[in-house]
Amino acid sequence: MTALTEQIALASETRVSRTAPSRGLDRVFQLAAVGSALLVLLVLAGILGSIIHGGWPAFREFGFGFITSSAWNVGTEQYGALVAVLGTLASAVIALLIGVPISLGIAVYLTQLCPGWARKPVAMTIELLASVPSIIYGMWGLFIFAPLFSRFVQIPVSNLVEGLPVVGTILYARVPSGVGVLTAGIILAIMIVPFVASITRDMLDQIPTVLRESAYGIGCTTWEVVRHVLVPQASVSIIGAIMLGLGRALGETMAVTFVVGNANRLSASIFDPSSTIASRIANEFNEADGMQLNALMALGCLLFVITFIVLIIARLLTRRAKVA
Repeated sequence: MTALTEQIALASETRVSRTAPSRGLDRVFQLAAVGSALLVLLVLAGILGSIIHGGWPAFREFGFGFITSSAWNVGTEQYGALVAVLGTLASAVIALLIGVPISLGIAVYLTQLCPGWARKPVAMTIELLASVPSIIYGMWGLFIFAPLFSRFVQIPVSNLVEGLPVVGTILYARVPSGVGVLTAGIILAIMIVPFVASITRDMLDQIPTVLRESAYGIGCTTWEVVRHVLVPQASVSIIGAIMLGLGRALGETMAVTFVVGNANRLSASIFDPSSTIASRIANEFNEADGMQLNALMALGCLLFVITFIVLIIARLLTRRAKVA
């Protein structure tokens, strides 16, 4: 009886000695986690505050006209963000229209149709595209893709649609140099493909095999399995992947700077040069001073707002997909 009592007392002491340090470590871990979250919020607040502080003189000087004006004249100190904002949105939308279907097709091929021996090499090749620096995409786009695009696409299409209503306005290049909004959108599409395709492929792989086998067992075709089983199951993750690609397209700088043309011009043609918020900041920030610097900081604020709106839309779409 005495031996049993001693063993119980020893076990209690061991439990107390183990519990006390673990509670201390748990407290340290909790504080570290909270501190990390607060640090991120402080950094974000600091960045946003500095951008707003730098851009406020431009907003105060031009008011709402800063957003609606297409002027950008350093000599007269007249600045407007309309061309850069429209160029940013147009190139990003073109990138999504081209890149998302290709990315989904790659993901479906790798998970449903690709032979086992080729799956890993193809997946690795797609992922390697994400490791290519953006400036390399820009140089390739300017020196290789743009001349070919001008010769085999812009010039023939412009000759074909010249004088036609609507189509002639959208697809006619006044100066078929190869650079422009469409070229920037194509380069951005190539850049976002590995991100969207990789995330979508991983999500499709995580869908339980029994769902696919059941669908095939009742006679569904591959298209029906993808359309009615895989895509609904992974819809939330696919939306997240698309929004991640959109965020990359909106904020891309160097590649777009090479191929967008960097012209402060409002044009309905997607073949014509234009500019984006990121490309204008990259081109002028180094030598900017005074009101020009304030205008560039204000452009940064607008880019932040656009990204924030995209995030809200992504949240709403994700919530609707979960409910459905």
